[in-house]
Amino acid sequence: MHYVLSNPEAILRLGLEHLTVAFGAVLIALLVGLPLGVAAAKLRWLELPALTVAGLLYLVPSLALFAFLIPLLGLGVRTAIVGLSIYSLLVIMRNVAIGVASVPAPILEAGRGIGMTRRQLFGLVELPLALPLIVAGLRIAAVMTIGIASLAAYIGAGGFGTLIFRGIATADNDLILAGTLPTAALALACDQLLRLLERTVRS
Repeated sequence: MHYVLSNPEAILRLGLEHLTVAFGAVLIALLVGLPLGVAAAKLRWLELPALTVAGLLYLVPSLALFAFLIPLLGLGVRTAIVGLSIYSLLVIMRNVAIGVASVPAPILEAGRGIGMTRRQLFGLVELPLALPLIVAGLRIAAVMTIGIASLAAYIGAGGFGTLIFRGIATADNDLILAGTLPTAALALACDQLLRLLERTVRS
């Protein structure tokens, strides 16, 4: 903790870099995964291929995925965000698909019976009922991405991974802890905030 206490400005800067990469990736995954998850729930033939492709991408080791993206996007934050968004995509898309598909059929029939359009049925019935599962997927994706974002420092994206890799290179345990502990603290804080949001939407 000596480095953390002695360099608060550096910790703050690295923390902002870490959050930028992690939350940027989760936001992109949410924007892509939400419509894909809804489509997979509505078009049953699409569910298996969509989740299979996302699952295969999820299985690619993170450093290998970054290596594949570097020739296309170069080094830095952009490559890190795109790579990490791919990892978040599976969790978000799967939870969206399960949440929308699990809405009871009698409720949907009741909505149609009172004259709701397809758009009204989705916005007023299906989405609110699926929201707890969607938020749960978002929480898992966010916590996971904050942890994996440490590896983004390897391709020049900054964040707390910078301290971890520097500590490994110099056999400095203080630097390794200076990168590891704030990363864990960010992940725990994010988990608690989104867990609170999840409980709120369930109530």
